[in-house]
Amino acid sequence: MKKKVLKGSVCPECGSEDLIEDHERAEIVCRKCGLVIDEKLIDMGPEWRAFDHEQREKRTRVGAPVTYTIHDKGLSTMIDWRNKDIYGKDIPAKSRAQWYRLRKWQRKIRISGATERNLAFALSELDRIASRLNLPRTVRETASVIYRDAVKKKLIRGRSIEEVVAAALYAACRKCNVPRTLDEIAEVSGVKKKGVGRTYRFLARKLNIRLPPTSPIDYVPRFASELGLSGKVQSKAIEIIKKAMKKGLTSGRGPTGVAAAALYIASVLLRERRTQREIAEVAGITEVTIRNRYRELTSKLNLGVTF
Repeated sequence: MKKKVLKGSVCPECGSEDLIEDHERAEIVCRKCGLVIDEKLIDMGPEWRAFDHEQREKRTRVGAPVTYTIHDKGLSTMIDWRNKDIYGKDIPAKSRAQWYRLRKWQRKIRISGATERNLAFALSELDRIASRLNLPRTVRETASVIYRDAVKKKLIRGRSIEEVVAAALYAACRKCNVPRTLDEIAEVSGVKKKGVGRTYRFLARKLNIRLPPTSPIDYVPRFASELGLSGKVQSKAIEIIKKAMKKGLTSGRGPTGVAAAALYIASVLLRERRTQREIAEVAGITEVTIRNRYRELTSKLNLGVTF
């Protein structure tokens, strides 16, 4: 039985404010004296019932959810490029020219001004970069919101759309704890790393985006999965990083270098050794960086590892 406590209403019999809505009986009842105050509750749910997910999907009559990754938030209609009708049958050849014109005009009227044209191009570029980086839906939505905020505050004037999109994606990755380095985003977006970093700092300052520094622990699962290392190695690497963080060995060091060195040490300790070159290629750093970091970790943490 689903019941909802009402606030602000008063029972006419005893003056109590402790009222509940009983949707199964369509009644409003006073919990203190039991008086039925109203018997005309309206059920705002669907008129049909569904007993599993498949039935619910078939019987629902709503469209796709609102999304910030499309310039019009997905609220407008789309004429599909396939020449099929609602029943899946081919559209007759004599009608295809008309459907082509309708499709063309539909694309035009979806974009009403310069701002929407900018959003349409930027969000399609954002989706392309996110697809190349295998980023989840939450990161794309967050990056789209950040870019929209930048457009609303007129922060993109004098900057290339690609730079702002890449900076928004980097900020979204850090906000959603999905680690991606500036080098990775710059390589996929075709923008210089320096430009992405400069634009990210500008957006963070103007939009008041405050994010903690990236932790080396965030990179361990991704690097380990790409190297084919077991969960035991991941746990050992995280343990090494936590010890290093307690002693302040990670401050001023790049998180990818510390994560790569910890994985290298853990793989050696647990006899799943990977070469420095393999780990360096996955982490996007040099072998010299890994050597410098693991020497610091082994000497300061007394891990008892000889290389």
